[in-house]
Amino acid sequence: MKSAQPKRSIHDAPPSLQGRAVENLEFIRNAMQRSTEFTAVPGYGGMLMGTTAIGAAVIAQTQTNGRLWLITWLTEAGLAFLIGLLAMWQKSKAAETSLTSLPGRKFAMGFVPPILAGVIITGMLGFRGFFDLLPAVWLTLYGAAVVTGGSFSVKPVPTMGWIFIAAGAAAAFAPAAYGNLLMGACFGVAHIVFGFVIARNYGG
Repeated sequence: MKSAQPKRSIHDAPPSLQGRAVENLEFIRNAMQRSTEFTAVPGYGGMLMGTTAIGAAVIAQTQTNGRLWLITWLTEAGLAFLIGLLAMWQKSKAAETSLTSLPGRKFAMGFVPPILAGVIITGMLGFRGFFDLLPAVWLTLYGAAVVTGGSFSVKPVPTMGWIFIAAGAAAAFAPAAYGNLLMGACFGVAHIVFGFVIARNYGG
């Protein structure tokens, strides 16, 4: 009679076979993670956005007219949008992925609504001349956009978003003179720091 043979698990396999199996499992896990994460968030682009934001903060600090201050930051917002969009396109092209992939669409669906809310509130407050309220609005809603969109991206992205929300809360209750400083710190310094982290650890 044939003796019963015990079933062998992956841990009983020869070392070389076990190693290949572990590598295959790791490859599958990484592939599944990439398929659900929007990895085209630009690190170097974020650093450039931060640099231009610091310049905008310096210029805005010298403005004594509220509307000129608003125009300075709106110009920076348009420039940052173009930088971010171009940087995402370049990064996705280098990684041979599409901005319209499922993770990309999920990122957009989370990111865009708070930004649109910010545009509407900016128009309302700017029209009425409540310029001192805008830093809290911008920091909070941009942070919300980064958190909700970043939930479909790499880990540093939503972390940065929460920092913006905290700064927005501080701007809401701090003297108006601190609003421009907080925006320079977040839109400027935070973008540079997190951009560096993303560029170094997540492919540029």
